[in-house]
Amino acid sequence: MKLSIEHETIYRYDAPVRSSTQYIRLTPRETPRQKVLQWQIDTPRAATQTHDGYGNVLHVLTLDKPVREIRIRAHGVVEVTTTDEESGEPVASKLSPLVFLRSTPVTRADEAIAKFAEPYRRRGTVLAGLRDLGAAILKKLPPAAQGVEPATAALAFGEGLGSVRDHAHVFIACCVHLEVPARYVSGYLLSHSKDGTAIAGHAWAEARIADRWRSFDLANSRATGGDHVKIAVGADYLDACPIRGIRTGGGLETMEAHAKVSITQ
Repeated sequence: MKLSIEHETIYRYDAPVRSSTQYIRLTPRETPRQKVLQWQIDTPRAATQTHDGYGNVLHVLTLDKPVREIRIRAHGVVEVTTTDEESGEPVASKLSPLVFLRSTPVTRADEAIAKFAEPYRRRGTVLAGLRDLGAAILKKLPPAAQGVEPATAALAFGEGLGSVRDHAHVFIACCVHLEVPARYVSGYLLSHSKDGTAIAGHAWAEARIADRWRSFDLANSRATGGDHVKIAVGADYLDACPIRGIRTGGGLETMEAHAKVSITQ
């Protein structure tokens, strides 16, 4: 299946931004499950393309002249197989899975999460056990709206509500506590609406089981399939978020973001 994706983010400021650097992770990863047929990143000036430490395609946009608006648009076509899961890693990724046994300030398990995860220790190395863990997390954290800033796993777990980002963070916190490598994935999900389109930024988690990364889309109680597009991976949202940057000046910032996924020929 071929999916057409359009994603636009606009930052506006009430005072001129004197200089800024934006780190853009909006280019889909090449994997055995998905192939990028065409892709383009539109930015106010040319951005430098490279890869980050996780193997994600990274564009670095540097602006050194005053601006009051920064507009970033990503668009293209990705062909995705209907087969669930991943069967390999992109060439650019050479990290050991052991890297994903470390927790971050966002995914650190507190006492409540550790207690919640502990009953799954014996089954944490098998797919069925982690599927049950994911289902328990979704039951504990019913779906909630996604905030601009990511909550920590401990905070979301304590509040008992969770966005797709929170589900992934809590799942990763539990896995790391159980000594199972786990990582955060940002991407898109096609919602099967009547007109075939969707507003669909999405996130899920992956855990390493028997030398293979397995996916856990907790919000939809399933693995990834032909309607998921993987963009970036990392230890948490901050490593894999679509755009993250720093600036000098600018005053108050407002952000407007739109993502659209549709089936194409």
